[in-house]
Amino acid sequence: MGVTIEKIDDCRWRIPQQGKMRSEGLVFASEAMIRLLQKEQALEQVRNVATLPGIVGPSIAMPDIHWGYGFPIGGVAAFDADEGIVSPGGVGYDINCGVRLLRCALRVEDLRPQLQELLDLLYRNVPAGVGSMRKDLKLTPQQERQVLEQGARWAVRQGYGSEEDLRHTEAGGTIPGADPGLISERALERGRTQLGTLGSGNHFLEVQQVETIGDEAAAAALGLFPGQITVSIHTGSRGFGYQVCDDFLQIMQRASQKYGIELPDRQLCCAPLRSPEGEQYLAAMACAANYAFANRQLITSWVRDSFGQALGLSPQELRLSLIYDVCHNIAKMETHTVDGRERRLCVHRKGATRAFPPGHPETPELYRQVGQPVLIPGDMGRCSYVLVGTPGAFAETYGSTCHGAGRLLSRHAAKKLARGRNIEVELARQGILVRAASRGTVAEELPEAYKDVSEVVGIVQRAGIGKIVARLKPLAVVKG
Repeated sequence: MGVTIEKIDDCRWRIPQQGKMRSEGLVFASEAMIRLLQKEQALEQVRNVATLPGIVGPSIAMPDIHWGYGFPIGGVAAFDADEGIVSPGGVGYDINCGVRLLRCALRVEDLRPQLQELLDLLYRNVPAGVGSMRKDLKLTPQQERQVLEQGARWAVRQGYGSEEDLRHTEAGGTIPGADPGLISERALERGRTQLGTLGSGNHFLEVQQVETIGDEAAAAALGLFPGQITVSIHTGSRGFGYQVCDDFLQIMQRASQKYGIELPDRQLCCAPLRSPEGEQYLAAMACAANYAFANRQLITSWVRDSFGQALGLSPQELRLSLIYDVCHNIAKMETHTVDGRERRLCVHRKGATRAFPPGHPETPELYRQVGQPVLIPGDMGRCSYVLVGTPGAFAETYGSTCHGAGRLLSRHAAKKLARGRNIEVELARQGILVRAASRGTVAEELPEAYKDVSEVVGIVQRAGIGKIVARLKPLAVVKG
């Protein structure tokens, strides 16, 4: 049976509450996007999420929505702290997959002659690919426990970065409440050798230039100017986070039955927030989130080293500063105003990112007048965007917006489309250099596999749940 959907305006669509839904669905999309979505199951997943106990407000989908495990990717849902649930499917397998953006003092003309050498160094210094490991960093059990508890702060304490990096990382780079005692030996084993690696799939390390500025005041606050070099790092908690999710899906399947939670899809397995299983999942999820923060912090340090080696410049000359680091796959306890009163909620963001407004205490002080930086990567052949959060997002979407372009083709379909083509050569003709662990990954991630990020971000801006600050053009990309 198809999903009933009604147009609200040019950016918003409603899935009316019916059947066992406890709230309605709210989808941010264009008419063309909706036509494509009606051919797959993502809208059905939006509807299914609305049936879960304790949901507050609508089950929300961002314009990068596509089918995922249980919840759609690009899904946002908030649950009451007392009556609601937490669901691993609302966070995803790659816990705290996220993006961080660095700005540099250099302009594109300063870097162009050394770009290939820089790309080779980045590829050598930051392992990428399926099961990628570091030979120079293997955590002891005690060190791994510290990583899980401290996150990016652990990396900074080891000399990989500065306090300024932590001030410009969501939650200061550490999610509180982590309990390593809840983590399986298999997850710990996978985590010891993968810290400081990109992994595979849609993860990347990208050198970019600022192509255009959309908001002068916000760009100045973020330290961005046309022609400037930036670096994006997109990765998460690697095999460690995957294993944590896998372990808890089994626990949550049993918990759903134990607490009598009726599920339209077993992938939505969950537990009450105030149950032992719910509390344990949040504590284990925090471990994986902290692992991801530490992972991106370590990679940042090796990016800085690679720039210095390639260009022969000191850190003071390069000034590779962190603008911000945002989570994509996470559930967080937050306070929001609902129907005129403040409520404590567990906000699930799966393939979605925070977009907190100007003035919010969790927006870093440097950006408090313009709003929290929001980082929206596109595909490796087009562009990415920097936005800032808005009051509209905080009022309508629990301070959330999209996290990327969103897949248009499955990996299998993308590989089929890439057959007989050399994607690296095609991108090189556009001035974009690529190094990858395998040609298969490049084929899976070819530009046509994704929605046009400019269309996606256009919906975000018109809906008022994000404001465009700058567009970034890719120059060189490391892929898994």
